[in-house]
This record gives sequence, structure tokens and C-alpha cells, in this order.
Amino acid sequence: MKINEVEAQVGITKKNIRFYEEQGLLSPRRNSENGYRDYGQEEVDILRQIKLLRKLGLPLEDIRSMQAGSSTVADGMRRHLVTLEREKENLEQSMIFCRRLTQCTGKLQSLDAQALLEEMAQLEEQGATFQNKQNRDMKPRRYMGAVAPAAIMSALLAALIAMLVWAYQTDPADAPPLPLIVLFILLLAVVILMVLLALWQRVREISKGEIDDAKNY
Repeated sequence: MKINEVEAQVGITKKNIRFYEEQGLLSPRRNSENGYRDYGQEEVDILRQIKLLRKLGLPLEDIRSMQAGSSTVADGMRRHLVTLEREKENLEQSMIFCRRLTQCTGKLQSLDAQALLEEMAQLEEQGATFQNKQNRDMKPRRYMGAVAPAAIMSALLAALIAMLVWAYQTDPADAPPLPLIVLFILLLAVVILMVLLALWQRVREISKGEIDDAKNY
């Protein structure tokens, strides 16, 4: 089974599948004839297990421990429940601050952010953790970083195609043979298609965000 088929079955991107391989969570066989990875039902089952546990928020180390047999599913879940309880307490702290701020009827400019930040810092010293959305703020920039180069490349290639057509129509006698021009245009069109396909795959990866989540552990 090829990696594209595994991606379709499990719903995990190829990049993430390779990431889990790098982390030692997955070890597909190699085809002796061409050296390509050869995935089977065992790998599909493992990836589904990983997907389930990651959706529950388990870190990769806990998953690796379960796979190695050094801890059971129950052991991993008990540890994770402790983490979730801590996150619940942190969320409740955030909710307390939000409820307090609902009493602020003035505009944002009148808010004493410094005092609240100092209060948060004291709670953090006691073990509390507040949400940080700054990493998510970078997602639009990632989209732009993927779209802009692809758009520029596609536009340049499209302009080159237009120039070839214009040159042939302007002076067919001095232009390269028509079959050669058609071949060049087809090659450029294929490159444009490949660029757009790579862009589509990159946008999917950014939108899913699993790579960033996995690297946090």
C-alpha cells in the first residue's frame, strides 16, 4: 500500500505520517524491488491508534511508552487525566478573569492591563497556565507564505506561455516550429499544475496544524 492510500484511509497527511516515522512510532517495510515504503494493515491500525490518542491530547512520549509495552493504555490515561485536570483548573482561572472583565463597561483604553498581567504572573508562579494565542496569530502569515510564491511562479509561467503564443502569432515564419511551441506550453502547464497541487497540499497541512501540535511534545 502506498502512502497516498494510507493518507486517504486514515485521514493523516503524508508529512505527518513521515513525522511519526521519524519519531519511531511507525516502521513500515521497504519494498525490496524499488526501496519504497510498503504500508500494510498493521501500519494503518497503528496510525489510527496514534490519531485517536493525539485527538485526546496525549503526548508522543506516552504513545511511545504504550507501544513499547512499558505502560498500559490505563496507565497512560491516568497520567493524561492528571494533565487534563490541571488544564481544567487553568481554564477555570481564565474564566474567572473573563467574568471579572465583563464588569468593565469602559473602552479598552481604560483597562489596567498591567495590573491584571501582574496578577496573572503571580498565579503562574503558583503553577497556573493561561492560554497563549500568539502562535495561532501566525497562521495567516503561513498561508500568505505558501500562497504568494506559488502565485508569483504561476503568473510568471503563464506570462511565458502567453509570450510564446504571441511570438508565434506575430511572426510564424521566424518562430520555432509549432509542435515545439506546443511541447513547451504543455511542459509549462504541467509545472503550473504541480505548483498549484503543492500549494493545495501545503494549505491542507497548515489548516490541520497537526505538525505544530506534534512538535510541542
